[in-house]
Amino acid sequence: MYKKINLISKEVSECTKCSLVKHRKQPVFGTGSVNADLMFVGEAPGAEEDRLGVPFVGRSGKLLDNLLLEEMNMDRSECYIANVVKCRPPGNRDPKLEEIESCRPFLETQLEIIKPRVIITLGNFSTRLLLNTKIGITKLRGEVYEYLGCTLIPTFHPAAALRGRVGVIENMRTDLRKAKEIING
Repeated sequence: MYKKINLISKEVSECTKCSLVKHRKQPVFGTGSVNADLMFVGEAPGAEEDRLGVPFVGRSGKLLDNLLLEEMNMDRSECYIANVVKCRPPGNRDPKLEEIESCRPFLETQLEIIKPRVIITLGNFSTRLLLNTKIGITKLRGEVYEYLGCTLIPTFHPAAALRGRVGVIENMRTDLRKAKEIING
C-alpha cells in the first residue's frame, strides 16, 4: 500500500499533463493514513498548500482540523486528505475541466489504494466529479451516496464557512457527525 501510494506521488511530482505545472511551486499529492476509514477530497491547493506541498494547511485546513477534532474526536493524521487537482491554479481561480481530467486518474488511484469507508467531498468540484453530476453542493449535501462501495457525504468547503455563509459550519458539523456514525456503526 505504501509503495503504491509513493509511486503515484512520484508520478504526480513529475506530471506535466496540463498547464498548471508552469505555475506551481510543488504538487500537493495528499496526506494522512493510507489505512484511513475517512477520506476528504477538496478542490485544489491554495497558496499555503502550494508552498508546503500539503493539502489543507491554510485557514480552511485549520477550520477543518478544528471541526474534525470537535465532531469526530479525530486528528488529521487518522484520515486521508487529497484534492481533485494536485497543483494550484494561478490566482486561486477555479480548476478548468482539462486540469481536472488530467488529475482525475491520480485521485481515482488514491481512492482505490486508501479504500476509505467514508469519503467526504468538500465543495462543488469534488462532489460533482465523484457523483458525476452538474448539481451543486447546496442541493446535494444532507444526503448520503454510494461511491465504489464507500459512503460519500458531500459537505461545504471550509472556505465557504470562512466567507461567512450562514449555516455552513453547522451543516459541516452535521455531516461530520453523520460520517462518525457510519464509521463507528
